[in-house]
Amino acid sequence: MKRRSGIRIMGGLLRLLTPLLHVMLGCITLGTLGYLCAIFITVLAAHLLLTVAGMSPWALSFGQTAALMLLLALARAGLRYGEQTCGHYIAFKLLAVIRDKVFGALRRLAPAKLEGKGRGDLIAVVTGDIELLEVFYAHTIAPVCIALIVSLVMTLMIAAFHPLLGVLAAASYLIVGVAVPLASSSAGRAYGMAARAQLGGLNNVFLESLRGIREVLQFGIGQTKEDEIRTKTAQLNAVQGGIKRHEGAAASWSGALVMLLPLCMLGAAIALRAPFPAVVLSTVMLSASFGPVLALANLSAAMDATLAAGERVLSLLEEAPETPDVVNGETPDFTGAAVEHLSFAYDREEILHDLSAAFPKGEIVAVTGKSGSGKSTLLKLLMRFWRADENTVKLSDIDVGKIDTAHLRCLESYMTQDTDLFNVSVRDNIRIGRLDATDAEVEAAAKKASIHDFILTLPHGYDTKVGELGDTLSGGERQRIGLARAFLHDAPLLLLDEPTSNLDSLNEGVILKALREEAAHTGRTVVLVSHRKSTLAVAERAYAIESGRLS
Repeated sequence: MKRRSGIRIMGGLLRLLTPLLHVMLGCITLGTLGYLCAIFITVLAAHLLLTVAGMSPWALSFGQTAALMLLLALARAGLRYGEQTCGHYIAFKLLAVIRDKVFGALRRLAPAKLEGKGRGDLIAVVTGDIELLEVFYAHTIAPVCIALIVSLVMTLMIAAFHPLLGVLAAASYLIVGVAVPLASSSAGRAYGMAARAQLGGLNNVFLESLRGIREVLQFGIGQTKEDEIRTKTAQLNAVQGGIKRHEGAAASWSGALVMLLPLCMLGAAIALRAPFPAVVLSTVMLSASFGPVLALANLSAAMDATLAAGERVLSLLEEAPETPDVVNGETPDFTGAAVEHLSFAYDREEILHDLSAAFPKGEIVAVTGKSGSGKSTLLKLLMRFWRADENTVKLSDIDVGKIDTAHLRCLESYMTQDTDLFNVSVRDNIRIGRLDATDAEVEAAAKKASIHDFILTLPHGYDTKVGELGDTLSGGERQRIGLARAFLHDAPLLLLDEPTSNLDSLNEGVILKALREEAAHTGRTVVLVSHRKSTLAVAERAYAIESGRLS
């Protein structure tokens, strides 16, 4: 993951704010006026005391001052409400936009760039990391601008008593609002990144344990998994403990400075022999105006985790896909597929070497070989999930990288070894193959996949929900639903990766007959990866791959 400075992370997040800039300006205006109201309530209270003593430099009577304080108090409440409403509207609106962008990025990156990413880590990005950005949008942008404006206004007002007092005020705001947060940011940032990484790792362990609960119980490794979860939890707790200690240290330094700096202002005013009212008012003004910059200092600890989350989200949004979608590419009719002198490697590990094979229209072509020989990789390259060298993978004698991606998906159906089901009805799970398919077409595809009769035995037939990840079904039943999807997609090139591995001989025979009829009657090309001799018997030609080469 590309590492960025905090400024670059905030710059990237700010670019997402552009459509709501007018709302943010309103939030800053309301917040600035609200803080000034709060500050001058305290300043006017000091003025009242000076008025009673007959020493106030301002021409305001006691009654006028009291009325103005009441007016400022009422205005402060309304302005604060408006600021918070605007800030949170921006935050939650942008979080929805960012979630949409993240899901779009996941779609672009799938499947190649997501194969090596832990699901728990991705869940942490989609949920926790995006939620943390609320701190930046609702509690950072506007407070920074408000602190800058309020500090400038108060510096000028204090400088009216004496220029050096204005310089001291400006230095005080910079120390509390800038120096302290910067001094603690590097350590806090490291803690924040470590916490997000540890949370992602813990999520991975939980998901693995939940998905493999049967194996955990069957083989008695519950204690091992529990120990692993405890270890990950302890590591996360240790990091979070460091974050809390860091936050406490930063808060204590800020609190001490807020107490010390007004005393410095008092001493400086006395040393400069300023009039007594100026000594009192300058000290009160500084003491009462630390609110905006103190909010920044206290925010710095929360910002450490927020910047870490922002970096992870931006890295995901900016990550380039392995195979970018081809828009306005060629849209040929299907006349066959082929690979020519195809070599391919994951990183530096070569999987396929100088492989050439033809998949003519209307034929069933078998691909055999040991596990890890590159059979599944071949199908993924035909689908253009991974990028191959130019003109080594072709459909209709055109490089797949030049074919419009949407059109390519219409030309190919792909069934993987593991069928992923969603917690919706059986009908809707099959209809994923073609969303506009009628109920009759769904049932016809199910019959070809030898799953129709079984579906009718379910409590609600095709409207029965399959449960999370299809857990209510057996491996063979899930596999046949996946095959029904592929049939429903009705593409001229059908890529099947071990389509009958979980089926009995009877169902396998029905499916093989359907495949033979599909190839003969519709001209569909079927590329069939399998270890079963009975499955390979329907093929009109076969290729055997051994260690990435044709044998």
